[in-house]
Amino acid sequence: MAEHHLPGEPPVPLTLRRSARARRISLRISSLDGRVTLTLPKGLPERTALAFAEEKADWIRSHLKKHPEAVEAAFGAVLPVDGQDRVVERAPGRRIQLDAGRIAVPGDNPGRPLQRYLKELARNRLAEASDFYAARLGKGYSRLTLRDTRSRWGSCTADGGLMYSWRLILAPPSVLRYVAAHEVAHLQEMNHSQAFWDTVERIHGRYQAPRAWLRENGASLHRYRFGD
Repeated sequence: MAEHHLPGEPPVPLTLRRSARARRISLRISSLDGRVTLTLPKGLPERTALAFAEEKADWIRSHLKKHPEAVEAAFGAVLPVDGQDRVVERAPGRRIQLDAGRIAVPGDNPGRPLQRYLKELARNRLAEASDFYAARLGKGYSRLTLRDTRSRWGSCTADGGLMYSWRLILAPPSVLRYVAAHEVAHLQEMNHSQAFWDTVERIHGRYQAPRAWLRENGASLHRYRFGD
């Protein structure tokens, strides 16, 4: 994939990708993080796709206004951990410190170290929640993996593997626990039938509030960038 920018103020990053199945240029703006992707057929010059994007510039910019602005995990930035806003500060020591209202990171570039820290924190919390709900269900899972998925917050495979988005650590703990219960319930019901939702409620309790929070606010968790 090639990276370009749509001219103007501010410049808009564009990702160009080629597809053997594409018959014409298509334009997509991610509903999660506002990334703009142009898909073009093989053999079509990039300049043609860029000209197409410039023709759609007004539409692209108006659409992007609906998305929360991206936040880079730099010193002074504010980002949520466990659903609570924390200011990213410089740590005097060699370890990341998470306190009420702040997260202190050593070094000069906090993005990558902070991301690693949050992933590990997410793994611990999700493993704890998954173990808890699996015990309630009377089922075991085979493995737990983390990804930075954009289309789902979790999944459960036929062989009992659980996958979660590490960004759940940014959400309130009740939301993280709900997603864990949701995926663990799939160990018994690999569908979204009424029996599945009954299972979620049996092992978790009422789930409507955290589910609604995720629907309303989940996309905003993708606005935080960590130098990637």
